[in-house]
Amino acid sequence: MNNKVHVKTGDTVIVINGKNRGKKGKVMQVSPKEGKVIVEGVNMVTKHVKPRQQGEPGGLIKAEAALYADKVQLICPKCGKPTRIGHVIDEKTGKKMRVCKKPDCGAKFE
Repeated sequence: MNNKVHVKTGDTVIVINGKNRGKKGKVMQVSPKEGKVIVEGVNMVTKHVKPRQQGEPGGLIKAEAALYADKVQLICPKCGKPTRIGHVIDEKTGKKMRVCKKPDCGAKFE
């Protein structure tokens, strides 16, 4: 199984299918082994939490659950549209860079 994920922590993404379709958020955590990501404010679930220490509250807590990385698409910081990403080698540094695949954009991601 391929353990590569097309998004990184800190990227802004949009959910492209499922019950959270159309929601935007920042990637908080990436799990390449499972192929999942946790996006801020998306896929909220209710957790039943038991108090662990004296004085710590328990009860119901809302938290983000992981969703498959295939369900999210990166948003280009320049054109602001959901886009696929391509890879090019930067001539100055020699490092591999991610670029926007939109024909009129071509912005580079950090």
